[in-house]
Amino acid sequence: MSSLLRDHHSDHDGDDSSKIKVLLADDHPLIIAGVRRTIEDLDDMEIVGEAHSGPELMQLIERRGPDLVLMDLRMPGVVGVEAIEQIHHTWPDIKTVVLSACGDRTAIDSALRAGASAYVLKSAHAVDIASVLRQASNGDVFHAPSYAPPRPGVPGAPALPALTDRERSILSAVAAGLTTAAISRDLWISEHTIKFHLTNIYRKLGVVNRAGAVRYALENGIA
Repeated sequence: MSSLLRDHHSDHDGDDSSKIKVLLADDHPLIIAGVRRTIEDLDDMEIVGEAHSGPELMQLIERRGPDLVLMDLRMPGVVGVEAIEQIHHTWPDIKTVVLSACGDRTAIDSALRAGASAYVLKSAHAVDIASVLRQASNGDVFHAPSYAPPRPGVPGAPALPALTDRERSILSAVAAGLTTAAISRDLWISEHTIKFHLTNIYRKLGVVNRAGAVRYALENGIA
């Protein structure tokens, strides 16, 4: 077995059963190291393994039983979307979150349609990555717009984007005219996290800025 495949075992006898077990998958050591530092500082998560290729990823999932896989789409021996589909169908309880340098809309939608719970750019702030992992673990999904549910009670009406409860709260606050700083204080989350959610909201709504999001929310009654 490749030396690049690593298992992580707890060095203490404490009860880690309540922690989110995260498996990292990326062929760039610097990315792995940076994410590891972020997660190791958190009380509610632990790293249970690292993989640097597709075959190693599947082996570690089988051996370590993570709650969540944080993975790049481009690794040796794997097509990212196919790996997500395999994980989604073989281990349906395991959440997958993509961490990628590619911000192409087609790549994002393909990953989400394959079963990923979220798609995060590698330029994201560490605080935002931790927030996304928590939300994905709790079952929140950043849906591809074409997979949004239809508006209830309106036959033939166009589908509206599926927003998480947090995103709806933020969109309502934005529509009410609150600043990012004010939303941060009201919701007790960082401004970095607010900006991350706004980016997802803009993508889901098909708009490019705050004004577009407000107009969409008011016109469609989803704020």
